[in-house]
Amino acid sequence: MSENKLAGTGCPILVPFSERKPLEEIERSIIKTYRNKLWTKFVKAIDEFKLVEEGDRVAVAVSGGKDSMLMAKLFQELKRHGKINFELEFIAMDPGYHESIRALLIDNCNYLNIPIKIFESGIFEVADRIAKDYPCYMCARMRRGALYSKAKELGCNKLALGHHFNDVIETIMLNVLYSGNFKTMMPKLKAENFEGIELIRPMYYIEERHIEQFTKANGIWPINCACMVAAEKIANKRYEIKELIKELKKKFSDVDKSIFNASKNVNMDCILGWKKGDKKYSFLDFYDE
Repeated sequence: MSENKLAGTGCPILVPFSERKPLEEIERSIIKTYRNKLWTKFVKAIDEFKLVEEGDRVAVAVSGGKDSMLMAKLFQELKRHGKINFELEFIAMDPGYHESIRALLIDNCNYLNIPIKIFESGIFEVADRIAKDYPCYMCARMRRGALYSKAKELGCNKLALGHHFNDVIETIMLNVLYSGNFKTMMPKLKAENFEGIELIRPMYYIEERHIEQFTKANGIWPINCACMVAAEKIANKRYEIKELIKELKKKFSDVDKSIFNASKNVNMDCILGWKKGDKKYSFLDFYDE
Protein backbone atom coordinates (compact mmCIF):
# COMPACT_ATOMS: atom_id res chain seq x y z
CA MET A 1 0.00 0.00 0.00
CA SER A 2 1.35 3.45 -0.86
CA GLU A 3 1.94 5.81 2.05
CA ASN A 4 0.56 9.33 2.06
CA LYS A 5 3.16 11.29 4.03
CA LEU A 6 3.60 14.83 5.25
CA ALA A 7 6.61 16.33 3.51
CA GLY A 8 9.70 16.55 5.66
CA THR A 9 8.47 14.31 8.46
CA GLY A 10 8.23 10.79 7.07
CA CYS A 11 4.88 10.50 8.84
CA PRO A 12 1.72 9.11 7.22
CA ILE A 13 -1.17 11.56 7.49
CA LEU A 14 -4.05 9.56 6.04
CA VAL A 15 -5.04 6.20 7.53
CA PRO A 16 -7.45 3.82 5.78
CA PHE A 17 -9.85 2.79 8.52
CA SER A 18 -10.52 -0.56 6.80
CA GLU A 19 -6.95 -1.72 7.48
CA ARG A 20 -7.18 -1.37 11.23
CA LYS A 21 -8.10 -4.37 13.29
CA PRO A 22 -11.17 -3.99 15.53
CA LEU A 23 -10.32 -2.48 18.92
CA GLU A 24 -11.39 -5.63 20.79
CA GLU A 25 -9.04 -7.71 18.64
CA ILE A 26 -6.16 -5.29 19.21
CA GLU A 27 -6.65 -5.38 22.96
CA ARG A 28 -6.99 -9.16 23.01
CA SER A 29 -3.78 -9.60 21.02
CA ILE A 30 -1.82 -7.88 23.81
CA ILE A 31 -2.81 -10.57 26.28
CA LYS A 32 -2.96 -13.50 23.85
CA THR A 33 -0.87 -13.22 20.65
CA TYR A 34 1.85 -11.00 22.12
CA ARG A 35 1.63 -12.21 25.69
CA ASN A 36 5.27 -13.30 26.00
CA LYS A 37 6.72 -10.53 23.84
CA LEU A 38 4.81 -7.59 25.30
CA TRP A 39 2.50 -8.22 28.22
CA THR A 40 4.75 -10.51 30.30
CA LYS A 41 7.74 -8.20 29.88
CA PHE A 42 5.66 -5.16 30.80
CA VAL A 43 4.46 -6.81 33.99
CA LYS A 44 7.98 -8.09 34.76
CA ALA A 45 9.42 -4.57 34.72
CA ILE A 46 6.60 -3.21 36.87
CA ASP A 47 7.01 -5.97 39.44
CA GLU A 48 10.82 -6.13 39.46
CA PHE A 49 11.40 -2.39 39.73
CA LYS A 50 8.22 -1.54 41.71
CA LEU A 51 7.14 0.94 39.05
CA VAL A 52 3.45 0.99 39.97
CA GLU A 53 2.29 0.71 43.56
CA GLU A 54 -0.93 0.88 45.50
CA GLY A 55 -2.54 4.33 45.34
CA ASP A 56 -0.36 5.69 42.51
CA ARG A 57 -1.71 8.20 40.03
CA VAL A 58 0.24 7.65 36.80
CA ALA A 59 0.50 10.17 33.97
CA VAL A 60 1.06 8.16 30.78
CA ALA A 61 2.82 10.31 28.17
CA VAL A 62 1.35 9.62 24.72
CA SER A 63 3.28 11.16 21.82
CA GLY A 64 1.37 9.28 19.14
CA GLY A 65 4.35 7.09 18.30
CA LYS A 66 4.26 3.30 18.29
CA ASP A 67 5.92 2.98 21.72
CA SER A 68 3.72 5.34 23.69
CA MET A 69 0.47 4.14 22.13
CA LEU A 70 1.29 0.54 23.01
CA MET A 71 2.30 1.63 26.52
CA ALA A 72 -1.09 3.32 26.96
CA LYS A 73 -2.89 0.10 25.97
CA LEU A 74 -0.66 -1.97 28.26
CA PHE A 75 -1.53 0.30 31.16
CA GLN A 76 -5.23 -0.05 30.39
CA GLU A 77 -4.85 -3.83 30.45
CA LEU A 78 -2.92 -3.63 33.74
CA LYS A 79 -5.72 -1.53 35.20
CA ARG A 80 -8.29 -4.04 33.94
CA HIS A 81 -6.52 -7.26 34.94
CA GLY A 82 -4.01 -6.23 37.60
CA LYS A 83 -4.29 -6.48 41.37
CA ILE A 84 -2.92 -3.01 42.12
CA ASN A 85 -5.28 -0.14 42.83
CA PHE A 86 -4.00 2.87 40.87
CA GLU A 87 -5.30 5.68 38.63
CA LEU A 88 -4.34 6.75 35.11
CA GLU A 89 -4.13 10.02 33.22
CA PHE A 90 -3.18 10.00 29.54
CA ILE A 91 -1.40 13.20 28.53
CA ALA A 92 -0.35 14.25 25.02
CA MET A 93 1.83 17.29 24.46
CA ASP A 94 1.63 19.14 21.15
CA PRO A 95 5.13 20.63 20.75
CA GLY A 96 4.17 22.35 17.49
CA TYR A 97 2.84 19.57 15.25
CA HIS A 98 1.57 20.26 11.75
CA GLU A 99 -2.23 20.17 11.91
CA SER A 100 -2.29 16.88 9.97
CA ILE A 101 0.03 15.24 12.50
CA ARG A 102 -2.09 16.47 15.39
CA ALA A 103 -5.19 15.12 13.63
CA LEU A 104 -3.54 11.71 13.21
CA LEU A 105 -2.60 11.63 16.90
CA ILE A 106 -6.19 12.39 17.92
CA ASP A 107 -7.64 9.93 15.41
CA ASN A 108 -5.40 7.08 16.58
CA CYS A 109 -6.15 7.71 20.24
CA ASN A 110 -9.89 7.95 19.61
CA TYR A 111 -9.85 4.67 17.72
CA LEU A 112 -7.75 2.93 20.39
CA ASN A 113 -9.94 4.34 23.17
CA ILE A 114 -7.06 6.24 24.79
CA PRO A 115 -8.65 9.29 26.49
CA ILE A 116 -5.81 11.77 26.04
CA LYS A 117 -5.62 15.27 27.48
CA ILE A 118 -3.81 17.39 24.87
CA PHE A 119 -1.85 20.49 25.83
CA GLU A 120 0.34 22.77 23.71
CA SER A 121 3.92 23.80 24.40
CA GLY A 122 5.46 25.26 21.20
CA ILE A 123 8.70 23.44 21.99
CA PHE A 124 9.72 22.77 18.37
CA GLU A 125 9.98 26.48 17.62
CA VAL A 126 11.76 27.34 20.88
CA ALA A 127 14.29 24.51 20.60
CA ASP A 128 15.16 25.47 17.04
CA ARG A 129 15.62 29.11 18.02
CA ILE A 130 17.92 28.54 21.01
CA ALA A 131 19.79 25.43 19.76
CA LYS A 132 19.75 25.67 15.99
CA ASP A 133 22.46 23.14 15.10
CA TYR A 134 21.51 20.44 17.61
CA PRO A 135 17.91 21.02 18.70
CA CYS A 136 17.08 17.42 19.65
CA TYR A 137 18.80 17.44 23.05
CA MET A 138 17.21 20.74 24.03
CA CYS A 139 13.83 19.57 22.70
CA ALA A 140 14.00 16.39 24.78
CA ARG A 141 14.81 18.33 27.98
CA MET A 142 12.01 20.80 27.39
CA ARG A 143 9.52 18.03 26.58
CA ARG A 144 10.39 16.27 29.83
CA GLY A 145 9.86 19.44 31.83
CA ALA A 146 6.52 20.14 30.17
CA LEU A 147 5.33 16.58 30.84
CA TYR A 148 6.42 16.77 34.49
CA SER A 149 4.51 20.04 34.88
CA LYS A 150 1.34 18.60 33.37
CA ALA A 151 1.60 15.45 35.48
CA LYS A 152 1.95 17.55 38.63
CA GLU A 153 -0.98 19.74 37.59
CA LEU A 154 -3.15 16.61 37.27
CA GLY A 155 -2.16 15.38 40.71
CA CYS A 156 0.00 12.50 39.47
CA ASN A 157 2.96 11.15 41.39
CA LYS A 158 4.44 9.22 38.47
CA LEU A 159 5.16 9.97 34.81
CA ALA A 160 5.45 6.98 32.45
CA LEU A 161 7.56 7.23 29.30
CA GLY A 162 7.67 4.68 26.48
CA HIS A 163 11.40 3.94 26.35
CA HIS A 164 12.07 0.29 25.52
CA PHE A 165 14.86 -2.31 25.67
CA ASN A 166 16.61 -0.96 22.56
CA ASP A 167 16.59 2.58 23.92
CA VAL A 168 18.36 1.26 27.03
CA ILE A 169 21.19 -0.51 25.21
CA GLU A 170 21.62 2.35 22.74
CA THR A 171 22.00 4.75 25.68
CA ILE A 172 24.68 2.54 27.22
CA MET A 173 26.63 2.45 23.95
CA LEU A 174 26.22 6.19 23.37
CA ASN A 175 27.72 6.90 26.78
CA VAL A 176 30.60 4.44 26.35
CA LEU A 177 31.55 5.50 22.81
CA TYR A 178 30.87 9.24 22.89
CA SER A 179 30.93 10.35 26.53
CA GLY A 180 33.56 8.01 27.99
CA ASN A 181 31.37 6.86 30.86
CA PHE A 182 29.21 3.87 31.74
CA LYS A 183 25.63 4.94 32.36
CA THR A 184 22.36 3.32 31.50
CA MET A 185 18.79 4.56 31.15
CA MET A 186 17.27 3.78 34.55
CA PRO A 187 13.86 2.07 34.88
CA LYS A 188 12.81 4.76 37.34
CA LEU A 189 14.20 7.96 38.81
CA LYS A 190 13.04 10.83 40.97
CA ALA A 191 12.46 14.16 39.23
CA GLU A 192 15.07 16.71 40.28
CA ASN A 193 12.97 19.83 39.82
CA PHE A 194 9.48 18.46 40.45
CA GLU A 195 9.12 17.28 44.02
CA GLY A 196 6.98 14.22 44.57
CA ILE A 197 7.09 12.97 40.96
CA GLU A 198 8.90 9.87 39.76
CA LEU A 199 9.67 8.98 36.16
CA ILE A 200 9.05 5.33 35.24
CA ARG A 201 9.85 3.25 32.14
CA PRO A 202 7.59 0.16 32.21
CA MET A 203 8.59 -0.98 28.68
CA TYR A 204 12.16 -1.52 29.87
CA TYR A 205 12.28 -5.19 28.81
CA ILE A 206 10.22 -4.92 25.60
CA GLU A 207 12.17 -5.13 22.33
CA GLU A 208 11.44 -2.58 19.63
CA ARG A 209 10.96 -5.23 16.94
CA HIS A 210 8.05 -6.71 18.87
CA ILE A 211 6.45 -3.28 19.21
CA GLU A 212 6.78 -2.88 15.45
CA GLN A 213 5.25 -6.31 14.85
CA PHE A 214 2.26 -5.51 17.08
CA THR A 215 1.75 -2.11 15.44
CA LYS A 216 1.89 -3.38 11.86
CA ALA A 217 -0.15 -6.52 12.50
CA ASN A 218 -3.00 -4.45 13.94
CA GLY A 219 -3.00 -1.84 11.18
CA ILE A 220 -1.99 1.03 13.46
CA TRP A 221 -0.19 3.94 11.77
CA PRO A 222 1.79 5.86 14.42
CA ILE A 223 3.52 9.19 13.97
CA ASN A 224 7.29 9.48 14.25
CA CYS A 225 9.20 12.44 15.68
CA ALA A 226 7.21 14.72 13.32
CA CYS A 227 9.69 17.52 13.86
CA MET A 228 10.14 19.61 10.73
CA VAL A 229 13.38 20.96 12.23
CA ALA A 230 15.07 17.65 13.06
CA ALA A 231 14.23 16.28 9.62
CA GLU A 232 16.58 18.85 8.11
CA LYS A 233 19.46 18.39 10.58
CA ILE A 234 22.36 15.95 10.41
CA ALA A 235 21.71 12.31 11.33
CA ASN A 236 21.78 11.91 15.09
CA LYS A 237 24.18 9.68 16.98
CA ARG A 238 21.46 7.41 18.34
CA TYR A 239 20.64 6.30 14.79
CA GLU A 240 24.33 5.52 14.19
CA ILE A 241 24.45 3.43 17.37
CA LYS A 242 21.28 1.58 16.33
CA GLU A 243 22.95 0.63 13.05
CA LEU A 244 26.17 -0.35 14.84
CA ILE A 245 24.29 -2.75 17.13
CA LYS A 246 22.57 -4.29 14.09
CA GLU A 247 25.95 -4.96 12.54
CA LEU A 248 27.33 -6.42 15.78
CA LYS A 249 24.37 -8.79 16.02
CA LYS A 250 25.38 -10.35 12.72
CA LYS A 251 28.51 -11.68 14.44
CA PHE A 252 27.29 -11.93 18.02
CA SER A 253 23.63 -12.96 18.07
CA ASP A 254 22.96 -11.96 21.69
CA VAL A 255 25.17 -8.87 21.81
CA ASP A 256 22.18 -6.65 22.63
CA LYS A 257 21.32 -8.76 25.67
CA SER A 258 24.98 -8.78 26.74
CA ILE A 259 25.09 -4.97 26.59
CA PHE A 260 21.90 -4.78 28.64
CA ASN A 261 23.07 -7.33 31.22
CA ALA A 262 26.41 -5.53 31.62
CA SER A 263 24.56 -2.77 33.47
CA LYS A 264 23.23 -5.37 35.92
CA ASN A 265 26.56 -7.12 36.50
CA VAL A 266 29.10 -4.38 37.18
CA ASN A 267 32.04 -5.80 39.16
CA MET A 268 33.19 -2.94 41.39
CA ASP A 269 36.49 -4.76 42.05
CA CYS A 270 37.37 -4.36 38.38
CA ILE A 271 36.42 -0.72 37.80
CA LEU A 272 39.01 2.08 37.72
CA GLY A 273 36.63 4.70 39.04
CA TRP A 274 33.00 5.49 39.71
CA LYS A 275 30.71 8.26 40.83
CA LYS A 276 28.11 8.20 43.60
CA GLY A 277 26.04 11.35 43.82
CA ASP A 278 28.44 14.28 43.45
CA LYS A 279 31.47 12.38 44.74
CA LYS A 280 33.99 10.54 42.59
CA TYR A 281 35.91 7.45 43.73
CA SER A 282 39.01 5.62 42.50
CA PHE A 283 39.84 1.95 42.98
CA LEU A 284 42.94 3.25 44.79
CA ASP A 285 40.70 4.63 47.55
CA PHE A 286 39.96 1.03 48.56
CA TYR A 287 43.07 -0.76 47.25
CA ASP A 288 44.68 -1.46 50.62
CA GLU A 289 41.50 -2.42 52.49
